[in-house]
Amino acid sequence: QVQLVESGGGLVQAGGSLRLSCAISGFTFSRYAVSWYRQAPGKERELVAVISSSSATNYADSVKGRFVISRDYAKNTVYLQMDNLKPEDTAVYYCIVGGVWGQGTQVTVSS
Repeated sequence: QVQLVESGGGLVQAGGSLRLSCAISGFTFSRYAVSWYRQAPGKERELVAVISSSSATNYADSVKGRFVISRDYAKNTVYLQMDNLKPEDTAVYYCIVGGVWGQGTQVTVSS
């Protein structure tokens, strides 16, 4: 059974950090790229970061230099380290693998 479980969201002040996790099961983890998207209220869904099966990474311009995506093959988990958070980073963050979406985790950044 395919399952994505996100965690690590919460409330943080501007300038703070959070690390999101996406635990993945039901996939051959090493074969898939994994993406993080986010959606803020009233806004379109936005691609935040993606990591390929070989761990090549790509980022939205809005998060470059602040966010880092990584993957742990032993734990079948992908992480999104978010530093220097800004109020505009407030959104629900989703992990996506093979067209399957997780349930999302809320990130709220206060000014």
